[in-house]
Amino acid sequence: MDLYDVMRTAFSAREFTSDPVEDATLYRILENARFAPSGGNRQGWRVIIIRDPATKSAIAEAAIPAARRYAAQVAAGENPWNTVVPTKLTPEQIAATPVPPLLTEPYRNAPVLLAVCVDLSVVASIDQELPRVGIASGASIYPFAWNILLAARNEGLGGTLTTMPIAREPDLQALLHLPPHVAVATIITLGRPARQLTRLRRKPVEAFATLERYDGPPFTRPA
Repeated sequence: MDLYDVMRTAFSAREFTSDPVEDATLYRILENARFAPSGGNRQGWRVIIIRDPATKSAIAEAAIPAARRYAAQVAAGENPWNTVVPTKLTPEQIAATPVPPLLTEPYRNAPVLLAVCVDLSVVASIDQELPRVGIASGASIYPFAWNILLAARNEGLGGTLTTMPIAREPDLQALLHLPPHVAVATIITLGRPARQLTRLRRKPVEAFATLERYDGPPFTRPA
């Protein structure tokens, strides 16, 4: 596929056919995704390929608490899991919220899950001393994770960068035998989409790109 076509049609697939993801296809995806950049070219990623139904079910169960809070906050008109504006919901309100199947069942139904992990002993967490949640380490892992999804789209597959189970990372560490210095960056659900979207809704460039400063004039399409 043309690169721009891949970028404009790689949507978040959560429903899949029963078609398997062949080892040869998966190897080809990882073979190309590995050329993603990382800080110091340290390539601190590890990928755990999960097909066992029991493991997939355990990951789905680990996602339930975060998915419940997410659904409760959405229903209340909040931005879920926001680190700037805390939730006004009580624990009881969150506990009473049903968990949408779309937030947990893809872990069970996807032909394969990829647990994309990052070795924290080799990445540069430049913002570790700032008084906010750290995000700089993501520069050394998420380009690789997104390369996986771009390569998957090129192969006629699809998936999603999911994070719900990460709230229960100790459970994942025990389940997947992760050492303490390895963090789970995302669980990618991967398979052949039940339907392929080709027109994605995104904000125009003018809505998010400005000149010279945050409150600068919008960057507009050249005449």
